[in-house]
Amino acid sequence: MIDFNAEIKSGESLANIVLDSNVSIYLKELHKHHEVVVKNYTLPDNEIRTAYWVDNTITITTKADGAICSLGCNKNYKGTYRKTFRTGMFFYEIAELSKRQRIFNGSLILEEDFGISYVIPSPFDEIADSIQDIPANLRLDEIYISDFSSWVK
Repeated sequence: MIDFNAEIKSGESLANIVLDSNVSIYLKELHKHHEVVVKNYTLPDNEIRTAYWVDNTITITTKADGAICSLGCNKNYKGTYRKTFRTGMFFYEIAELSKRQRIFNGSLILEEDFGISYVIPSPFDEIADSIQDIPANLRLDEIYISDFSSWVK
């Protein structure tokens, strides 16, 4: 059952929706109990993706075959990661609660965990080259889970 209070599990699940599973197993529940907006888009390498925006709270992104490749949530989501981190936190709170923060591709990675990231909002996603460039009072309202390990290469 889809649950906007469920634990966020790095590289694994969000809202009880599991990465790498097929969206088809969730579609009946999604359309029966939630408001869903579906959009298709094409990546620069011509791969097709479909995004499902659910109740203005979570985003499910799939490959052309329906395999879920990323899950995101915004400040409406109530679940936490490691019982500590949630959407809507200020950067200073995140920095105080974590030992290491790094910026990759406009996202904040904590503790070298490349299965989860905070989205750094505009314009800081473009201008923040180091942690010191992020204002302490910047609110981070979005979390995504996926396999971001390719960013390290």
